[in-house]
Amino acid sequence: MAENIEQTVKTRRVFYIPGYDPIHPRRYRELYRKEGAEQARISGYQIGLTPKTTRGNYGWSVNAQIEAVDVEAQVEVLVWSDIVRISMSNSIPATYGQLVQTAWVYIASGALWRLMKLRKGPVIAALYPVGMLLLQLALAVLAGRMVYGLLTYFGGPFWFKGIAAALAIVAGWSILRWFKKHDGKFFAYYLMHDYAYGAATRGANRPELETRMAEFGETIAQALKSDVDEVLVVGHSSGAHLGVSILADLVRANLVSEDGPALGFLTLGQVVPMVSFLRDAHRLRADLRFLSQRAELTWIDVTAPGDGCAFALCDPVAVSGVAPPKQIWPLVFSAAFTQSLSPKRWKELRWRFFRLHFQYLCAFDAPKDYDYFQITAGPHSLAERYGARAPSKSRIVKPVNKFTSTAP
Repeated sequence: MAENIEQTVKTRRVFYIPGYDPIHPRRYRELYRKEGAEQARISGYQIGLTPKTTRGNYGWSVNAQIEAVDVEAQVEVLVWSDIVRISMSNSIPATYGQLVQTAWVYIASGALWRLMKLRKGPVIAALYPVGMLLLQLALAVLAGRMVYGLLTYFGGPFWFKGIAAALAIVAGWSILRWFKKHDGKFFAYYLMHDYAYGAATRGANRPELETRMAEFGETIAQALKSDVDEVLVVGHSSGAHLGVSILADLVRANLVSEDGPALGFLTLGQVVPMVSFLRDAHRLRADLRFLSQRAELTWIDVTAPGDGCAFALCDPVAVSGVAPPKQIWPLVFSAAFTQSLSPKRWKELRWRFFRLHFQYLCAFDAPKDYDYFQITAGPHSLAERYGARAPSKSRIVKPVNKFTSTAP
């Protein structure tokens, strides 16, 4: 989309906001290094990483030569993984308590049924940890009953049955502990904690998250005072709705100057409706409405129907029921996994749901007009790159949300 446009970006600051992820941010550096090199090989440009030399957030420097011009970018990860880890430190019984509470919040409010009207994929992903945890509990109960049945098959004194019952409980508990220990393969506890984090407050931000978001805002505000050509904020998955509120706060505070760097906002694989459809998500809905009509930034929303964990092609503002009459953002279009990945590569990834949720940050072997590395390290701003891009015709803009209030 940026063909025949002169270079306007020589230097860029990129701020990446991860989703609900407890892993150290070095994971994103290695992903950028590996996938960037692969995309450069496929698309015929050069890109390289060097260590970040300044203090502050974890990050790295990027030197790229794209379209025969040089660009420098500094990428920083706005880390909230420590908050995530604390929220995931619940015991097994507490996690099952979260299951009950989260299911009640989404079902009793009607949010679950409305979300299913948008995309069934992310709703199924949300139901997966419920089903998997219940299955694990059923297996634990079954194991306990089997142990008790075998030990008491020939009868025995009362005290022996007490011992058998205790051993049955130990067997069942061991099953549950084994599943939790190996959750890296099942993702049941991880996803349960993810959905429970927002559901516990019915969509309102927790104080510790608000504090961290304010810190992120201060960091971005400082970058907006620098002499770089573009400041680009990237929100992935749950990081998308954090980015909405952070940038809304900056614009409200008049911290985005016309004379400063261009401000771009890129949301990838967003799951905004999972939060905005909850009763007390007043702050998020207000920020969505506000940001969607501001000329101080360019907001591009990229998803793909092949990503079963995202609300693909759902305009997060419109479906949340808060679209203003003069809405201009976001521009919603598809990364088109089935077209921008070769048939062979798509076959390899098709059923790897969690991997596909990160495909936006990876290389495409049959790229179209979406290239994460050209966006973050290329010679054109987000506004220029997609200034003439039409939204996807199949995008969903019908308001479905029951809760549309923007104030408590």
